[in-house]
Amino acid sequence: MSSSPIYHQRDENIRGHVFLSFPSLLLRKELDRRLDEAGFRFEWADIKRHLEALEKMVLEDDGKSLAVRTECLGTCRKVFRAIGVAMPPTIRELR
Repeated sequence: MSSSPIYHQRDENIRGHVFLSFPSLLLRKELDRRLDEAGFRFEWADIKRHLEALEKMVLEDDGKSLAVRTECLGTCRKVFRAIGVAMPPTIRELR
């Protein structure tokens, strides 16, 4: 997947793009640091693809609701571990 250049027509769009790009860069650098500390080396495209594949669905039947998450693919579980976040359970009852 390649990125196309972004051309902004107005100054406020340029400022908005820079405003959002800076914290994104900081978050990416922190993720890279934590992955490195955990001894993991992954391609960014793989991380994005595997995290994007993680989804939650809500199933309702007879007054009960269940949250069901999809399977963790590839790097997903290791990324969660490196940042210190527990994987959500595969199935959990909602109130």
